[in-house]
Amino acid sequence: MITLEYPKLLNLFPEHCDPKRNESASFLIWYFENYLRLESIDALDAVCDQRGDKGVDGIYVSEDSNTIEIYQSKLSQRSDATIGDTPLKEFAGTLLQFANRNSLEAMMNSAGAAEVSNLIRRLDLLNKIGTYEIRGVFVCNSELDNNGRAFLASQPTIKFVGRSTLENTYLSPKRDLPISEPAQFDVSGYEVATYYVSQTNNSLIAPLKASELVKMKGIADQSIFAYNVRGPLGRTQVNKDIAASIRDKSKHKLFPLFHNGITIIADSVEADKDKITLQNYYVVNGCQSLSALYSNSTHLSEDLRVLAKIIKIDISSGLSEMITQFSNNQNGVKARDFKSNNPIQIRLQNEFKSAFGKEFHYEVKRGEDNEGLETITNEAAGLYLMSFDLKEPWATHRKYQVFEEKYSELFGRPGVSADKITLCHLIAGRIDAALRELNNSLFAKYILSKFLILYVVRLILEQDTVGRQILEKPEDFVRSTSSRPALIKAIDAILDDVIIDLNHELGQLGDEFDYRGKLRDEKWSKELAHRLVADHEKLVKRERIPSFGDQYRAV
Repeated sequence: MITLEYPKLLNLFPEHCDPKRNESASFLIWYFENYLRLESIDALDAVCDQRGDKGVDGIYVSEDSNTIEIYQSKLSQRSDATIGDTPLKEFAGTLLQFANRNSLEAMMNSAGAAEVSNLIRRLDLLNKIGTYEIRGVFVCNSELDNNGRAFLASQPTIKFVGRSTLENTYLSPKRDLPISEPAQFDVSGYEVATYYVSQTNNSLIAPLKASELVKMKGIADQSIFAYNVRGPLGRTQVNKDIAASIRDKSKHKLFPLFHNGITIIADSVEADKDKITLQNYYVVNGCQSLSALYSNSTHLSEDLRVLAKIIKIDISSGLSEMITQFSNNQNGVKARDFKSNNPIQIRLQNEFKSAFGKEFHYEVKRGEDNEGLETITNEAAGLYLMSFDLKEPWATHRKYQVFEEKYSELFGRPGVSADKITLCHLIAGRIDAALRELNNSLFAKYILSKFLILYVVRLILEQDTVGRQILEKPEDFVRSTSSRPALIKAIDAILDDVIIDLNHELGQLGDEFDYRGKLRDEKWSKELAHRLVADHEKLVKRERIPSFGDQYRAV
């Protein structure tokens, strides 16, 4: 539970507080990060935090829902304060400035060089104002009074987000980690090197006994690797080589000569000439090695020591994050690994635990324990979203983009939730089954084919009343396993029709056509998808087949 009473709530976003930025703007940046799920830079860019901004505190353009959201935020210093109709009426007046292009141009001219004018230009609102719906969102740490509720009842385009809504819908961007027991290492007879960075941060380099390292709490359940970019990767060749050297006792004395060592960060580090004691510690580099030592603990001897770099640091600090990233910047580490500690991914994983904790595991880190649940990787989720939300199935072969240049576009949006990803995962599973009915087996087995059909399903859902409800609020359709049969049956009906038409389309091309090149071709993919959707819609309108909504309601 978060605390939204003033001034305690300022502790939620100290990094955004600044003498040159008012507290309400800092609060709104925090809201954008945690509730719209934007990356920090996108959240900052969406906020107007200077004077003269015409009552506008922030603007967010939702391409998913084709809306322009105008934000106003307010922080109350009194815990018993409420919001009446006066500030809401003023906000309604602010929204009139966005009624049309002329009113928006007039506002920009009167605002001059104010930040709101720059934001409107960056978002190209003048060219969007006629085709996007305008919504107002009032965000504060208080609740409405009766006058406020009565006013909003007549203002369907204004949404109020108050204290109870913020408290009930908050998802932590941090992992819920157990407090580890102290770990103690015998270094008597060995030199320990100390490097002082500052009064609060220092580092020790010491050869630690492997037999003591494997006694650290959190190896078995992997919690000690929470801040590492990867979990144990199993029987890779590198891990097999490490295990072989552990089992060969003749190499134990030589182990520090050919092993890179491990990096440990800890809140508390105490050392004297005989021992080192750690409190609240995590391994941020060396997961594979420590896991191998733990798995082969019966082969350890007193001669086997591992060079350890122990860093005393605030684990939640930016410096800790930098150490984790730089110490893992080596061959074999992927862009995906560096996003494993990203707040967006942790928040999604926490949401999966809350909504689907007994069914699905959202994997943000290679090698982490799925606890026997069905796994949805964040890489798969990114590819789903690229096809389903961004509508770019022809680009899914460039999966490296998921965690590089397309990362914010894919994940940093309010519409990206555990429910949306689960919806895509369920549809993708039905597509896998439907592809077996495709006559062209090579096309059916090619991974981009699945993403093309996922795109087609998205376009069909957009044409249907129930389909649009699913896109708008997937949680109403996927959270309950009892409601899923109707969803699955309706999706299967779409796919049955799409596969019939796709068989016809591909049959005209012959078995030797370049399906790999075509599925990477934006123009070809779009044209094929829109023909399939048009054919489906013709059959629905002629009542040759039931619509998606009719199929769903019939179950």
